[in-house]
Amino acid sequence: MCSPYLKVAWAPDSPAFQTLSVDSLGNGNLDGNPVIPPSTPTRGWNLVADNSADCHRYTLDGSPAWEMSASEKQISLRSFPVPDNAALVLLINQKANHATLLGRMGDTPNRMQLPAVLHFPDCGSFRITASRPDAHLIYDAARHTPEGDWVRVEFPPAQDDTIEYRMEVVAIYPQLPGVEQACYDGFRRNFLNIFQINPRIGILANNSSSDSCGFCLYEHALMAEGAPPLADGLSCMDLVRLSLSRVFAGQLTYGQVGYTHWRSPYEALDVAPSLLIAGALAGLDAGGGDWGSANFDTLANIGKTMMARDRNNNGLIEYEMSGNSGSWSGRAEIRPSNWWDAIGFAHEDAYANALAFLGCLKMSELAGKLERSEERTWFSAQADRIRTAYYPAFFNPASGILAGWRSADEKIHDYGFTFVNGLAVAVGLVSPEQGNAIMDRLLALAQRVGYTNFRLGLPGNLLPIRREDYAHLEKRWGGPELEDGTDAFQIYENGGATACHAYWLVKALYTLGRKEDARAIFYPLLEGYAAGDFQGRGDNGKSKDWKNWKGECSGYEGFLLDGYLAPLAVRDDLSIS
Repeated sequence: MCSPYLKVAWAPDSPAFQTLSVDSLGNGNLDGNPVIPPSTPTRGWNLVADNSADCHRYTLDGSPAWEMSASEKQISLRSFPVPDNAALVLLINQKANHATLLGRMGDTPNRMQLPAVLHFPDCGSFRITASRPDAHLIYDAARHTPEGDWVRVEFPPAQDDTIEYRMEVVAIYPQLPGVEQACYDGFRRNFLNIFQINPRIGILANNSSSDSCGFCLYEHALMAEGAPPLADGLSCMDLVRLSLSRVFAGQLTYGQVGYTHWRSPYEALDVAPSLLIAGALAGLDAGGGDWGSANFDTLANIGKTMMARDRNNNGLIEYEMSGNSGSWSGRAEIRPSNWWDAIGFAHEDAYANALAFLGCLKMSELAGKLERSEERTWFSAQADRIRTAYYPAFFNPASGILAGWRSADEKIHDYGFTFVNGLAVAVGLVSPEQGNAIMDRLLALAQRVGYTNFRLGLPGNLLPIRREDYAHLEKRWGGPELEDGTDAFQIYENGGATACHAYWLVKALYTLGRKEDARAIFYPLLEGYAAGDFQGRGDNGKSKDWKNWKGECSGYEGFLLDGYLAPLAVRDDLSIS
C-alpha cells in the first residue's frame, strides 16, 4: 500500500512490518525504508493478501491471527485470540532513522501505554490508539549490539477478545498563522524531533538508545510550552513532567554524580538550572493540574542548593574546578561544568549562570502562581544578583563580546562563543544597547573568520580553543596538539558546526528586532532541517550532528535532541513577519 502519506508492506513469513515509510506533510517523500526485515520463523505462518481491499491476513496453522489494512493516512492492525499467537513486530534500523515512541511508561519495563505517538524524525508521525483502554505496546531500543542499533515496537496479540490498533498519520506542530508556508516545512515535519524517550529508563533522552541528560530537560520544556496535544490526554509537557518525576525520585542522569557515564565528583553546573526551568514551566502549564504544587518544595530545594554554589558570594554560581588554563591536562576523568563537556568550562561559567538566571525567573513566576510569596521574593532576588554580576564578570572589552567562563585566577576565556552570547541576550542579562553591540561584534567575527554556511548550523566557538583550555585532548574530540588549537579546529566541540544550541543566537537576534540578521542564519538552518541534514551518518562513518565548515562529519551520536531546539524560533519569525 502506498499513498502520499505512507508506504507499508508486510513480512511474508511472520507478523511483522517489511516496509514502513511516512511523510506527515503528504508530499510523497517515501523513498527511505528503515525497517529491518524479520528472520525466517519456524512456525506455520502464512500471509494472505486481498489486493482489491488492501487487506492482508496472517494465519497461524490455518487460523486467522492478524488482519492488516491501510488507507491514505491510516493503518489498521487487528489481532484475533488464537492459541500461540505472536506480537506483530516493527523493528527499525536506528542508523537509518532515530525513531522513538512517545507516551506514558509505567513501572513495568518497556511497556508504553496507549495512546502514543511513533515519531520518525525528518519524516513524520503516527498516532497509535487501540480499541481497548488498557492497551499497551512493548518498546525497546539499543545500540552497539551484535545486531546493530535498533528500535523495536511490538503490538501484543489478542488474549481473550479481538483487539484493533490504529496508526494514524499526523503532523503535530503549533498551528501558527502563516506556518503552512513551504519555508517552514522543516519545522512542521520535525517539531517533535526534540522528544526522544529511552525505553530502558523511561525518560526523555538524547535519543531512544542514548543517555538522558539532566542539563537538557529545560530544552524539552521550552519546546513543550504551548505545544499541541500528542493525543487525547497526552501532551509534550506530560513527557517533561514524567521525566522530572523520575529524576526527583532518584533516577540519575548524565551530569549528576553517580551516573555511569559522568566521570566527575561534581554535578555539572547547568543541571540544577535546567531542572528549575523545566520544573517551573511544567508547573506553570495549565494541563499540569497540581503537579507544580506537589513538586514545588523539591524544586525550591534544588534552587537553594544551586545558589549555595555561589561560594564567594558575588552573585554567580561556581563550579568546583578552577578552569585555569592548563588545569585540565591529565584530568579527563573530571568533566567540565556544562553541556560542552570537552571544553574547559569551570569556576564561573557564563552559560550555566545564564540558565540559573532564567531558572530563578521562572521559579519566581511559579511561586507567584502558587501564592508562595516568600519563595517568590527569594528567587526574584537571586535573579537580580546574577543579572547585576553577569556583564561585569564576563564582558571582554578587547573583543566586545561575552567570554565563556572566568577562571579562579580571575582570567576570562573568550573564544567567540555563539551560544553564550546568544543566550545572555535572549534571556535579558544585558541591556538592548549592550546586546546590539555584542551582536554587531559577534556577527562581524563570523564574517572575519569565514563562517557563512548557516545551513550547517553554528559553531559553538568561532575561534580555535587553545590546548591549555581544552579538556579532552584526543584530536578525534577536538583536542589540539598545537598550543594555539588550530590543528583541531572545526572538529566536534572545538568549533564544529552544529544545530545544537544554535537557537540562542537566532533567538537573540529576533529579541533585538534584528529580523534580517536572524533570517540570514535561520532560513538556511530551516533548509537543513527540511533536508534531514542533522540525523544519521556521513560517508566517513561519523554522524551528522557535528561537521567541519566544509560539511564533513565529526559526530558520534547520530542524533542529538539539542539540535532540534532551533525550530522553536519559527514563533519569533512569524510574530514579526
